[in-house]
Amino acid sequence: MKFKYLLIAFSIIITVIILVTLFVPMLTAGPDFIINFRQLTLPLLLFMFLLLGGVSIFFFYNYRLLSLLEREDWPALAYYLEQKIYIKRRYNYRNVRLLASSYLVITDYASVLKLEGKAILAKPSVVEKNILVFGAARVLSGNRPEAAAFFKTFIDKSKNKKCQIKENDKQWLRWFYGFIQLLAGTFKMAEPEFKSLAVSAKDAFITGLSAYFLNNTIIKNCENHVECLAAAQSGKERVIKLFKKKENWQKEVNKSGGEIHIAIIRKYIDEAGTWLFSEMSQNGDGSPPANK
Repeated sequence: MKFKYLLIAFSIIITVIILVTLFVPMLTAGPDFIINFRQLTLPLLLFMFLLLGGVSIFFFYNYRLLSLLEREDWPALAYYLEQKIYIKRRYNYRNVRLLASSYLVITDYASVLKLEGKAILAKPSVVEKNILVFGAARVLSGNRPEAAAFFKTFIDKSKNKKCQIKENDKQWLRWFYGFIQLLAGTFKMAEPEFKSLAVSAKDAFITGLSAYFLNNTIIKNCENHVECLAAAQSGKERVIKLFKKKENWQKEVNKSGGEIHIAIIRKYIDEAGTWLFSEMSQNGDGSPPANK
């Protein structure tokens, strides 16, 4: 739906609420109308007017940005945000995230790295808060040694209490570090990350993906097959316990599909989902089949 239609619909709803709030008490309250109006109706009306005014101001102030997003005109959006960030130096979380995402859509990875370099000098916290977007650019660029170095650097930085990388993003950094090592064929570097994440990660996708790669790739190249298999099974059981069936896993995948770091590994998430729930029983209770 177009943003302007959303604004119109919202304005109509707020206007109707204002009219109902104003006229219904007038018709039903009788002599007590003035007292009730001052104590209850007037504060509510003021809140509604402020809400309507605030949303309208936000819409008109961001009209250019919203219209470009609506048209999905990514080159024009990138240019618009470049003016805001590089010329006006508005290095805030939203602007940096949108510009980096726009570059990724048009596969301009060099510009993402340029943005990262400028942002980390101007305001390091915006890079830390958008770390997975910049990490995605490193993965997609295909330079595996550089990507591995990037993830390792920020894994180390994330241990600092002043670092503003979110807790869930810290685990994704570890997962992507293992993933890059896996793609590079350095399985011994990937193995400890996936083994640890399969049994301890709080994010279900990290748990499931780690278990999947342990069971289907790393186990063929690891020294201790028993440990790899145990970690993979532990991760699989944790995911099954949480989601019960593949449909619930798929709903969560679809819900999170707009996240850049999820979108670039969607193929592997789908494969992991198939593996995780491939041996589920047909009785619908979400439990694995009993051993015979």
